[in-house]
Amino acid sequence: MFSIDDLYAAAANAGLLTPVVFRGTPAMADFRLPDETVLDGLALSADPRLRFLLSSLPGLAAGDEIEVAGARWRVRSVKAIGDGSEAEAALSRL
Repeated sequence: MFSIDDLYAAAANAGLLTPVVFRGTPAMADFRLPDETVLDGLALSADPRLRFLLSSLPGLAAGDEIEVAGARWRVRSVKAIGDGSEAEAALSRL
């Protein structure tokens, strides 16, 4: 049976994950920048999200700065996903 660590390793090997650096430590994570409709459909706004293994970015919390694919971001919030081995962070670009 595969673990979530195996899934992330396979995704990284396939080029599906994005390089991340937090407090000088590199990691790989699933970075998403989907568009969200705002102002009653009159505009689009990006809603950047980072999904990652908690073990790869230990201690990441709201207010922290993180580098994603060479760009600096501030973490707005972090919430656990599934069994708690993964988390999703909402980001704001700096």
